Amino acid sequence: MRSENFIAFFTVFGFFIALIFGVLKSTNSFNFIEWVVGITLFFYLFIHLVLIFFFKVNNKIPDFFDKVEYESIANHQIKQLQDKERYIKKILRTIKQLKE
Repeated sequence: MRSENFIAFFTVFGFFIALIFGVLKSTNSFNFIEWVVGITLFFYLFIHLVLIFFFKVNNKIPDFFDKVEYESIANHQIKQLQDKERYIKKILRTIKQLKE
């Protein structure tokens, strides 16, 4: 089960517990809202703490980094940029000569 499901379940569970507790303990509407928000927030933060300490996080990023492949791609892109730069300089020289 994913951690997002635990968070959603316990937040909703805390909300309904807060509704019951708020109805039993509150004296006015503002007090009722304080109880509901406070208890729901407690359940929300509590489940985050539980997930932090008891769930093992699987590292899905591969540890292997193919340096040679990335260097060849980077060198190819640098060569393409240099070719484009030479081409643009040639065009600018041609335009400059035509203006003179």
